[in-house]
Amino acid sequence: MNKWEDTCLLSQRQLVDEYFIEARAKLLDVAAFLDRLDRSVERNAEEDFRMVAMQLALRMLSEAASDRVYSLQMLFSDATTEPLAKLDHKSAFGAFNHRRSEG
Repeated sequence: MNKWEDTCLLSQRQLVDEYFIEARAKLLDVAAFLDRLDRSVERNAEEDFRMVAMQLALRMLSEAASDRVYSLQMLFSDATTEPLAKLDHKSAFGAFNHRRSEG
């Protein structure tokens, strides 16, 4: 086993110096999106499967874990392996509707 496997060769300080501004901007984008939702004229998406996934993803990000990317990818992904008989929509939603797959 390689001793560098699962290791980032940059120090935490180097990572912060290199990527903090980019990560900060993405967090501000998420905050702006959530603020717009809170100010919308009609509150009709709180139970939308994409928003349920977003709320769970935000909770997952705040937990200490070394596999956040994988966990989030699996949260948003369709893990089914059987092909659909026909397409049920023409574009991606960005998250998988797990409730719909349950029946």
